[in-house]
Order: sequence, then structure tokens, then C-alpha cells
Amino acid sequence: MRLELSLFCLLAAGAVTAEVKDVPKAEAKAPVYGSMVQDYYLQKVRAASGIRKQRLERITTRAEAEAYIEGVRIKLADSFGIMPERTPLNPQITGVLETDKLRIEKVIFFSRPGIPVTGLFYLPKSYRSGKLPGVLALCGHSGNAKAGETYQTVSQNLALKGYAVLMIDPIGQGERRQFVETKNAKEVDGQPVIEHNMLGKQLLLTGDFFGSWRLWDGIRALDYLLSRPEVDSARIGVTGTSGGGTMTSFICGLDQRPTMAAPSCFITTLLHNVENEIPADAEQVPPRLLANGCDIADFLIAGAPRPVIILAQDNDFFDPRGAVEAFNDVRKIYTLLGIGDKVELHIGEGDHGYKSNHREAAVAFFNKYAQIQSDAKESPDIKIQDIAKTNCTPKGQVHYMPDQRGVFSCIRENATTLGEQRKTITAEKLPSILRKYLGIKDIKEPEYRVLRCSVIAGEPLLVFNRIAVETEPGILAILKSRTGSLFFRIPAADKVCLYIPNLDTEQELAQSNLAVPGVSLYGLDVRGIGESRPLGCDQKEQNFFRPYGADYFYASNAILLNESYLGGKVTDVLSTVKLLKKQGCKQIHLVGRGQGAIVAALAAVLSEDIDRITLYNAPLSWDSMVREQVVKWPLSCMVPGILRDCDLPDIYRALTAKKLAIIEPWDNQMQPIPAEQLKKLAIINGIPETILVNSLSK
Repeated sequence: MRLELSLFCLLAAGAVTAEVKDVPKAEAKAPVYGSMVQDYYLQKVRAASGIRKQRLERITTRAEAEAYIEGVRIKLADSFGIMPERTPLNPQITGVLETDKLRIEKVIFFSRPGIPVTGLFYLPKSYRSGKLPGVLALCGHSGNAKAGETYQTVSQNLALKGYAVLMIDPIGQGERRQFVETKNAKEVDGQPVIEHNMLGKQLLLTGDFFGSWRLWDGIRALDYLLSRPEVDSARIGVTGTSGGGTMTSFICGLDQRPTMAAPSCFITTLLHNVENEIPADAEQVPPRLLANGCDIADFLIAGAPRPVIILAQDNDFFDPRGAVEAFNDVRKIYTLLGIGDKVELHIGEGDHGYKSNHREAAVAFFNKYAQIQSDAKESPDIKIQDIAKTNCTPKGQVHYMPDQRGVFSCIRENATTLGEQRKTITAEKLPSILRKYLGIKDIKEPEYRVLRCSVIAGEPLLVFNRIAVETEPGILAILKSRTGSLFFRIPAADKVCLYIPNLDTEQELAQSNLAVPGVSLYGLDVRGIGESRPLGCDQKEQNFFRPYGADYFYASNAILLNESYLGGKVTDVLSTVKLLKKQGCKQIHLVGRGQGAIVAALAAVLSEDIDRITLYNAPLSWDSMVREQVVKWPLSCMVPGILRDCDLPDIYRALTAKKLAIIEPWDNQMQPIPAEQLKKLAIINGIPETILVNSLSK
């Protein structure tokens, strides 16, 4: 879509008419600083990991080990927040399956009001009386979840060895898909990781964490398992692989009831994940975890003195070298407690997943601590059941249950409550609130480098002069000026139009005509955009908006570090504005488009040096992003917890003094909002209609 920005800029400059000319389209090219964001976060994670390592090395006594355990328990609880109140489970058994040696009950319980959890409870038919050791089995990111062949095998094998086993469907998997019959959900529904990440970014806006929801399901599953008369509360194991290994680890760190644990294909170090460019799922990114000085091993350390075995694979993307490092961390603390033999490590041969070597290692480990004499070798009596037969609900999805409401309904209700509680924010107070959420510190005058120009062939020739602005150590924001001549400095200019792109300055400016006589035109590629768009993290498709791609990866790293990826982009703008003012600029008109519109709006509130602000294709509110289930705006556009204190309309109202204009705003799918809807949405969001312009109405 061509950006017809010139009319507004000319009017702003006092011109009467404007002519928009066609210009050559810029060709896509590889980013020059494509490793910059990766290097930036890698350095930060290495520093945080190094501090933690030094702290562990200084621990030499039992008392110090016990203090460390208590400390990590507090820190982990901080990441997950306050858990909800326990409400009635209202369990029901909706059917029974049988094999020659097993009874399999179809179970539904409610982890929260209106949130049903489906599961299968396995009992050996040899059971007559007394108490059996129990195991909570947690599956990975399988679409079929508890009904998947691997997870039926895990559960049946344990039950055939003499355990009572409960395996549940996670949110977004099995019978608990959250996007059934949802508009725009073609690429989301039934894709576990994508479902999780969609819910995760919406929960973050309200200050919630998807991992806490997953953890709470596991805690309530333990409640149900322990309520069964067949189960011995003194012998409770928990195990799972991949996403289930994640939940096993989380339960280890935040629930003391399990007496033994076997996490599979998850335990490594956060540093290895970042070094290897491995994105973590939404539930695997506990807020502030790295900032609080913790790592994955600390979930197991927090469970001391519980016996634990780390199950890893030698060809897993969860780096087994990190599993060894985590094992050494746990063993050091356990050794100081006098129980070094209670932590074990098994690295099997093979790829990611709960392979037979893991299943046998887990059984042998559980047998030792549950005092079961059964053979650890996998049972030959496993009988995989048809998926349809394992369904606990009549139609195979909790979505069709009359007494369920789904996670999204809870998100929307919470957002409504937050909206009712939010107070009207004055323009004077808004900057301090935004600085807190974005982590914006004092902006210093930046250093800069003069780079070689970029040229786009055509008539006339397009020349982009390039200045690298060092907005903070390790970060260069690339300032560009589209002109017909070369310069090796930042020319003095009374008036500047500074453009913040959606994806790439050169491509977007090459398709528009912003040139205005007497106004110097610049564009700025902030971090992660344009010249520093990451080349790694599986970017073969070059689709910036992939829900599991680079943008998501680095926004997640920022969450672990208690930083804001979006705040960093805003810092890039503020630093560049300061530089332009230093060079003698007297008036700055800030223009942003798409993602850049959010960055520009935030910067305009925080800088007194910005005189005018124009936003193209901006979203109307963050609140609207939790009113529709599928939202294309990426995680880097979200501010964790921001809806507790303010929303984009608060920002827009504060910017009316800077002659704000919002041109052709975008909806949650990043598409233009039809003219007939715009007026209604302006009223709903409390945005002055006078600042909205929809080109479709012309």
C-alpha cells in the first residue's frame, strides 16, 4: 500500500497543494546488522548467567545452601504471581475404558470456575485395596495430548508397573482447544504452540502469565490425584516431556507435595537457549526469571530435598550440555544438604521426546523411591486406544460443554475489571507511568557513525544517506535521509520530519513522497526493524509476523530480563531526537506507521522535543487486543501489565496538544478499519473523533 503522507506534511509546513509521485519500489535485501539484536541479548543473558554462577560458586556450607533454596523459592513465586483461590474441583467420571490389565477412567475436573480439565486416570486391574504410588503425567506440545500414542504409552506403562496415573490435556491441546469456531483462527486453532503464544501475549497485557495458568492446572491435577482413595500421598511422582517437562519443573519449584520428579527434554540453561536461538513457548518465559538471578535448574533446587532425575537426549534442541550444567548445579546444593545421591542425570541416545530410554529410566527411578519391585523394562501389555474412545466430553472438545467459558473469556473479563478500575490519567502523570513500564532511563546524547550511503536505481536516483546512532551499548539505530546528494554528516536543519517504519525505512520511504520544501526528511530503523531485522532464529520464510519467530524470541528474552523490547525501540527514537536537537534542529514532526506508530506515540509522550505527531495504521487500543481472540500485532508491541494503569487512548488524548492525527488506523489483523466502524470504535475507546482520519471515507 502506497503511503500518501505528503499531503499532511505539506499542510503541516504551510503549503496549499501537494503532488504525490510514483517512485521506484525498493528491492528486499539482507539486513546489514542482522545479528545485532541477537548479540545484544546474548551479552545480557551471559552477564546474568555469570552472576548466578558466581553466587553458586560462593556457596560452601549447608546453611548457605538452605538460604539459597529459600531465596529461589521466593524469586520463582514472584515470577508466577499470586495463585488463584482453590475452588471446588467438581470432578466427574464420564466413561471407562479397559484393557486386559488396566482400568482407564475418563475424568473431568474444574481447575477454576468454568475451566474444565480433561484427563485419563489409569489403574492396574490387579489393584484390590491399600494405597498405590501415584504419578501425575504431563504431556508435551502434542495436538492429541493425552490421547497421543507416546503419552498413552507413558501412562499405561507406569500403571502396568503398579502406579495410579493421571494424565491431563493442557490448555490448547487434546479436548481443550481454545480457538474452536473462532474468527481468523485458521493458523491458530489446533496448533498448540501458536495457541499458547496467542493467549500468552494477551494475558501479558493484563499483567498475567500463561505459565501460571498451566502451573495451576497441574496443581489442581495433583489435588485430584491426591483425592483418590487408591493413591498414597507419601509416594507421588510427577513426570513429563518437553512442555510436560516444563510443567514438571515448575511444579517442582512451586509445589512441595510431589515426592519424586522426572522432567524430560526440557532441562538445560537459558544461556544455551539464547546461544542456540531456541524460542521458548509462552509458558516457558517466566517474567523476571533472569533478572531475579534464576535459571531452569533453580526449579529443581527449589524442590529440595525431593529426589529428581533429569532426563535428556543427546540430539535434543534443549541442549544436553545445559542439562549437564543444570545437574551439576542441583547436585552441588543437594550434596551440601547431605543428599547428593538423590539427584540423577540420564542422557539417552536420540531426538527430542519421551523415548523408550526415558520411559525406562523414569520407571527405574520411581521404583527406587516408591519401593516398587517391578522391572523397569517397558511392558509388552500396552494397548493404544483410539483417540475418539479416549474423549471425556461428548463432542471431543470442552468448547461445547454448557458450563465452560474458556481462557479467553477470563482474559476479557479481567480486562473489563482493569478498565473499570483504571483512573483517568493526566497528561502530566502519563510519562512517569510509561517510563516505569517501558524501563526508559535518562536519555543521553548518543555517539554516531557515518555509514556508506544506500542507492536505489531509478529516475530520479534515490540516495539514502545513513547514520548509525549508538542509542546504548550494543545497539545502533540507523538514521536515513532520502536525498539526491551525498553527505557525511548530519546537516543542520530547522525543521525535520522523522519517520518510524512498520518494517523497513528504505522500502517504505521509497514507495511514498514525504519530501517537503524546507523540511529535512529522515527515517529511523529502530532495533529489530529494517537494517537490524534479525537474520537468525529460523527466519527462512522471512515472515516477520511468524508467531514463533525472531520478534517473538527477542521480546521473550526481554521479559525474562524484566526489560521491554518495545521500550528499547522507544529509546532508539528518543536518543535520535536528542541527537537531532543537538545538531540544531528546532522543530521535529514525528511520523510512525504500523508497529512504528506505537513506538512513535510512546516517544512523543516522553519527549518535549517532539512538536508534532502523525500516526499511520496505528491500533486504537491495547484493550481491543484482548477483545478479539486472534490478534496479529506481535509480542513486541505489547507492554506487560500496561492495562493495569493505562491504554493507548490515554496516550492519544495526551498527544492532542502536539496536533496528533491518526490516519487510517488498523484493526487487530493489522488491516484498515472500515469507515463505518471507525466512529463507533472511537466512542468505545474514548478517542476524539477529530484526530481520526480514514482514507476509505474520502
